[in-house]
Amino acid sequence: SLVVLFGATAGAYGAKLGSDERELILLVWQVVDLQNKKVGTLHKSLVKADNLDLSDQCREVSGLTPEGLGKAEPLDRVLQQFSQLVSSDLKVLGRSSYTLCSDGQLLIRQVLHPETSKKNFLLSDCFYSFYDLRKEFHTCYPSSAAVKDQTIKTMAEYLGLGTDEAEEDFGVWQVKTMVAIIFSMLSEGCNHIFTEPETVKHKYETGPCSKSETVDSETVIRARGLPWQSSDQDIARFFKGLNIAKGGVALCLNSQGRRNGEALVRFVNSEQRDLALERHKHHMGSRYIEVYKATGEEFLKIAGGTSNEVAQFLSKENQVIIRMRGLPFTATQEDVLGFLGPECPVTGGKEGLLFVKYPDGRPTGDAFVLFSCEEYAQNALKKHKEILGKRYIELFRSTAAEVQQVLNRYMSTPLIPTLPTPIIPVIPPPYTIATGSIRDCVRLRGLPYTAGIDDILEFMGDATGDIKPHGVHMVLNQQGRPSGDAFIQMKSADKAFMVAQKCHKKMMKDRYVEVFQCSGEEMNFVLMGGTLNRSGLSPPPCKLPCLSPPAYAAFQTAAVIPAEAAALYQPQALLPSTRTPQASAAAPPTVTYYPAQAAQLYMNYTAYYPSPPVSPTTVGYIAAPPGAVAAAATATHTPILPQPGALVRMQGLPYNTGMKEILSFFQGYQYAPDDYNGLIQLSDQARSVLQAPKEWVCL
Repeated sequence: SLVVLFGATAGAYGAKLGSDERELILLVWQVVDLQNKKVGTLHKSLVKADNLDLSDQCREVSGLTPEGLGKAEPLDRVLQQFSQLVSSDLKVLGRSSYTLCSDGQLLIRQVLHPETSKKNFLLSDCFYSFYDLRKEFHTCYPSSAAVKDQTIKTMAEYLGLGTDEAEEDFGVWQVKTMVAIIFSMLSEGCNHIFTEPETVKHKYETGPCSKSETVDSETVIRARGLPWQSSDQDIARFFKGLNIAKGGVALCLNSQGRRNGEALVRFVNSEQRDLALERHKHHMGSRYIEVYKATGEEFLKIAGGTSNEVAQFLSKENQVIIRMRGLPFTATQEDVLGFLGPECPVTGGKEGLLFVKYPDGRPTGDAFVLFSCEEYAQNALKKHKEILGKRYIELFRSTAAEVQQVLNRYMSTPLIPTLPTPIIPVIPPPYTIATGSIRDCVRLRGLPYTAGIDDILEFMGDATGDIKPHGVHMVLNQQGRPSGDAFIQMKSADKAFMVAQKCHKKMMKDRYVEVFQCSGEEMNFVLMGGTLNRSGLSPPPCKLPCLSPPAYAAFQTAAVIPAEAAALYQPQALLPSTRTPQASAAAPPTVTYYPAQAAQLYMNYTAYYPSPPVSPTTVGYIAAPPGAVAAAATATHTPILPQPGALVRMQGLPYNTGMKEILSFFQGYQYAPDDYNGLIQLSDQARSVLQAPKEWVCL
C-alpha cells in the first residue's frame, strides 16, 4: 500500500517549498491499495503554526486564512491523528503495511524533518522511507520531462488526465490527481512496480576519511556562521532530512587552532547537496547559517588523514569523541582512565585513547577519547576543569575530522626544525632606519586594527610620493597583534611637517588618526620596544615587539630586521655551532635580500603551532632565499658569543613567569659578559638601554 501525501507551508510553494523555513499548515493524504487498485478515505488536516503570518503566495494559492488556522491542532497532534487514521484505513482495505508517496522530496526532506527536529519531537519510522512520484513517473515514462521539471500538473497533462484544479479544494485536487497518475502507471501498458524507495538516515554516522579517497566536488558544501561550540551532531541536525556521507562533517580550525565557525559537509550525492544549498541562511538557534558550494579537495584537506594510528582509532563506528586538553606531559593511559572513572567507561579501555604527540614523540597535552554512548560522554563532560595531577583538564566535544586535523598539524611540520635556514638580517642600502635627531618621520596613532599598507597610502594622499622606499613601518604589540601605531619615513623634515599638518585627525575608515612629526631616533626607539608619549621616551621592555605587516600570513616571507637588533638574533647565537670562534674587530659583511613586496620592515620570530582552542607559542625560524643563504655561507662572520652554545633556550615556563623569576633561577651564573654589546655598532642611547637590563640577552 501507498499513502499519497501532500502538504503546504505558510511561505513558498512549489520548487521553493521549505527554502524559507516557514512552518507546515496543511496535510492531505489518502491510502492506495496497489494490488486491488482501491483507495481509502481522503483526509485533510489544517496545522496550527507558531507564526500565523501567511505569505501572499500562500494566501493566493491555498485560500487559507490565519483565523482558520488558529482553530487547528499543532503539528504533533496532527501527526498522531495521521497515524491513527492511516491504520484505520489499512484495516478496512485488509492491508497491514504502507510506504509514503509524495510529489517530489521537498515535503519530507525540507519541511517535515527540519521542523520536527527544531520542535524536538520524533517522526515515526514511516517518514524515513518514501517514494518520489516524480522519479517513479520518469522511470515508467522515460520520454517525459526531466525529474526536476516535473509537477503534478505536467504529469497529468502528459497522461491526458482531464482534471480541473478549480473544482477542488487546495490539496484535495493534488492528492486525487496523484492517485490517478499512480493507477495509470499500474495499468497493463506499464505495469510499474514500486521497488526502491527513497530513504532518510535516522542518525549521522561518524568515521575516518583517507586523503587517498576521491571526493566528488558536487557533493560538498561549506557552512559558515556556526556557533563555536557546535558539534558534528549539531550540524547533522541542522541538515536533518538530508543524507550526509559517513564521516562527512568536518569542522574547520583557524591558524590558532580555534574553531572558526565553518564546517565542510559531504553528502551522499549531488541531489542532497543541492537541497542543502536551499537551506542558506536557515537558523541554528538564534544564528543564521550561510551555505555555499565547496570542493572535494577542500574537504580532504580538512578531513583527510594518512596516519594508520588515527585510522585504527576512528575505525570504531558510532562513537562519541571527546577531546581532553591540558593533560600533564607525564600523564599515562592509566591516569586518564582513572580521571574519567567508572561512570564514563572508555570504549575498548586503553584502545579508546589517542594521545597527540609531536613528531619527536613529546606529548602535547592533548588526547582524544571514545565513548560508546551519549550518556557516558555527558558524564565525561561534567569533569570539565577538574584536576589531574596539578593541572585542570578541559573537555570538549570533538569530531573525526578534528582528530585528523590536529594530528595532521602536529605531524606534518616539526615544531622546531633541526637545521633551519638561517635568518639573513639586512636592510638594503641606502634606505636604513634613521637614527638621527632630524624630524623627518611621522607617527600615526589610532589606526584601525584592520588597517594595512594600502589603507595608509590612501590616507596619506598626495604625500605618498614623498615617502622613502621601505619607509612604512607597522608596529605590533608583544602578542603579535596590531598596536594601532605606524611610523613613516619622509624624504625631508619639511615633508614630514606638511604631512603632520595636513593629515592630523583625518578619518581612516570609521576612526580619526593622529599624526605627529618625530625624529628617526624616536621612531627607532619605539620600534625597538620603547614607548613614546608626552612624558618623553621610556626604555624598551625586556622583549622586542614584532614588526610585521598586518596580514598574519607573513610568516612565509624572508625576515628583514634592523641591523642593530639583528646582531642579537644571528643564527649562530640561536643554534649551537661547531665553528672555532675567531675574534675580529671588523664588522660582518651584510647580505642584501629584497622581499617580494618590500614596502616595510618586519621581524617575525614567533610561529604558532596551535592546539584548539589555545596553546603555547614557540620560537620558530623564517627561511631566507637560497641565493641569500649561499652568499651568507661564503661570508666571514664576526662571532657574537665568546664560545659556541653560550645561549640557552628555556622550555616549559609557567605563563606568568617574569624576568625576576628567570634571573633568580640562574642566580650564581654569569649569564652575560660585560663586553657582549661591545661587538655591536650602537648609538649611545641604545647602548645604555642594553647595558642597564641584562634581560636583553635572556630573551
